[in-house]
Amino acid sequence: MKQHSIFYNFIMNIVLTMSSYMFPLITFPYISRILLPAGTGKVSFATSIVSYFVLVAQLGIPIYGIRACAKVRDDQEEFNKNVQEILLINIIMCIIAYILFALSLFCVPRFREEKKMLIVTSASILLTTLGAEWVFKALEMYSYITWRSIFFKTIALATMFFLVHKQEDYIIYGAISIFASSASNILNFIYLHKLVDFQKRFKLDLKKHMKPIFVFFAMSCATTVYLQLDTVMLGFIKTDVDVGYYNAAVKIKNMLLSIVTSLGAVLLPRVTAYLEKQENEKFKNLSVKAIRFILFISIPMLVYFTMFARPVILLLAGTAYEGAIFPMQLIMPTLLFIGLTNLMGIQILVPMGKERKVLASTIVGAVIDFGLNMILIPRYSSAGAAIGTMVAEIAVFVYQYFSDLDIFKKLFCNINLWKFIISTAVAAIASIWVLKLEAGCFWILLISAICFSSIYLLSLLLMKEIFVQEIIEMIQRSIASLSRERT
Repeated sequence: MKQHSIFYNFIMNIVLTMSSYMFPLITFPYISRILLPAGTGKVSFATSIVSYFVLVAQLGIPIYGIRACAKVRDDQEEFNKNVQEILLINIIMCIIAYILFALSLFCVPRFREEKKMLIVTSASILLTTLGAEWVFKALEMYSYITWRSIFFKTIALATMFFLVHKQEDYIIYGAISIFASSASNILNFIYLHKLVDFQKRFKLDLKKHMKPIFVFFAMSCATTVYLQLDTVMLGFIKTDVDVGYYNAAVKIKNMLLSIVTSLGAVLLPRVTAYLEKQENEKFKNLSVKAIRFILFISIPMLVYFTMFARPVILLLAGTAYEGAIFPMQLIMPTLLFIGLTNLMGIQILVPMGKERKVLASTIVGAVIDFGLNMILIPRYSSAGAAIGTMVAEIAVFVYQYFSDLDIFKKLFCNINLWKFIISTAVAAIASIWVLKLEAGCFWILLISAICFSSIYLLSLLLMKEIFVQEIIEMIQRSIASLSRERT
């Protein structure tokens, strides 16, 4: 199978991850005004609850499966055997997850209040299992993953505008959201038969996968706990309106985060292959470039969207969501810390076989997040949840960095962090005047974005930042290559 360049996979994964968040982003200005904070809060609460059952069904396989299959992707027989073994474990856990889900509907009074919404949302448990997306990522089939995802999201987008017209339609919106994010997994399941020979029988050895899968499961548990814990605790302690405010801030944060983490997501199979072949210099160079990218994109993003949180929220969600402005500002620093820990943990420590350190860091984050939420949510509602998440992400970064100080010190010493900070500060100071304009939110954001990004890039060029120079050289090579092809 043809192996595309990392840059190609990166572009495809940006399109893929952006499409995952562009659906809610495009629909949110409409949906937020139809369903209001209470309606969007109900959908967000149900999605967060079901995510825990998806977690049980997946059992750490989305990450482990990529690594396990990437190692043997050049050996078709071993690849077939690995996929069959891991998929069987996945199906067994899916059945167990549905049993636990059914029991919870009868045992938890809060769940019975939103029984229909939860049942509709639970379709993602089965669809995620059938999709086996870890197989396609192990083979670096990002082009296929991207275009089939966009196809189903486009259908969902049209359906949403056609069917959702009043506040009581929140269940329909929930169903369409699941369709947008998970329906493409049906195609995955069909296409999987072209990649894996399920007719060929092997003596399956499930046991060899269980120990590493449970380590990844524990990592996923801790991560999902503190990613979804805020919404779940807000739903239990406060109201659907508070969940709606927080959900608006998180949606915007997640869309931005998808850009920050896009490069890291395509590195796991490639980094695993480098380490398997002991190509340590390639591993180091790739890791340094990834860190530069995260700093280059996340630092200006978190500053810009903190400064212009108000027009962003008012444009996308409307005046009913003014309560989301402060939580959004508080949660923006997580763009930097999640971007770095995603790279350090999943793309560096995991391929090196040090997943236990990643597990420990996520447990630290989950404990801190839970403790702060218990203290802050009753008093500060959605703002308290945002503070808990921010502090937890900082703690995860600090733990991971010092858990393998020798490795990360060598990688970060090649980075001129001060250039990104100074360039961002200059861009922020030069753009602050836009906030005083008496204009609509759209024009404020358009003018400020052009001003901020232009000055930021110019400042980096003047300071001769390596990453920006490499981007310019890459663009020049692409243009030159296209010119040669035409002639």
